[in-house]
Amino acid sequence: MGSEGNLVVVRGGGDLATGVLWRLSRVGFRVICLETHLPTVVRRKVSAAQAVFDGRATVEGISFVLAEKGELPNDEKTVPVWIDPEGETIGAVRPDCLVDAIIAKKNLGTHMGMAPRVIGLGPGFKAGVDVHYVVETKRGHRLGRVINDGQAAPNTGIPGVVGGESEKRVVRSPGEGFFISVRGIGEVVSTGELIGLVGDEPVHASISGLIRGQIHPSVPLFKGMKIGDIDPREDASWDTISDKALSIAGGVLEAILYQQ
Repeated sequence: MGSEGNLVVVRGGGDLATGVLWRLSRVGFRVICLETHLPTVVRRKVSAAQAVFDGRATVEGISFVLAEKGELPNDEKTVPVWIDPEGETIGAVRPDCLVDAIIAKKNLGTHMGMAPRVIGLGPGFKAGVDVHYVVETKRGHRLGRVINDGQAAPNTGIPGVVGGESEKRVVRSPGEGFFISVRGIGEVVSTGELIGLVGDEPVHASISGLIRGQIHPSVPLFKGMKIGDIDPREDASWDTISDKALSIAGGVLEAILYQQ
């Protein structure tokens, strides 16, 4: 690790990446988030990526602010979000650790030369080859475990089961265009209820539950693209970091501190 050992760059600002950013910031690491110009994040209310749209976002007491590349807020507890999808700033910043939390299910260019310790989340990375450690992201017994030899479970293309529901809890675009919300994040809906439109095509809820997330209306869509998330659980929350994100964040923290 570096001289301070506490600077971490996280590629990605979605809800899982934000769980990592949040937990590391809480325990004293200086963290930087790298995002794209138009994040396709759905759980926007608990995502650093929301700062790209609004200039600032707050998730459970941690502030995220959109900043120019290379600019660090004076307050070390405020996390900067830089528009840098290609990771061009990583070499100049020289982080002690890099976390690829894009969750693309494939490696988009992250390699071990980017930092003394490089961690990949989920499938697409091989520990000891292109990253030092991999953290499992698939729901189940191995969620959040640190892998120092091998890979995470392969992507099945099937959403994990939450509250007894899998594919039905994911809202997908019926076509191309932009999403216009009729029922918003934090609202409870019933099966078959109209929750929005993509162009002239209606989007209905496949299950009853709490709308945990919706894609930003400025993001262009394609047919079948994930645009929302409905949680059928009685204790569902739209404004707190998920159990999955915190489990993965715990794995990242372990991988950062792990002594070989």
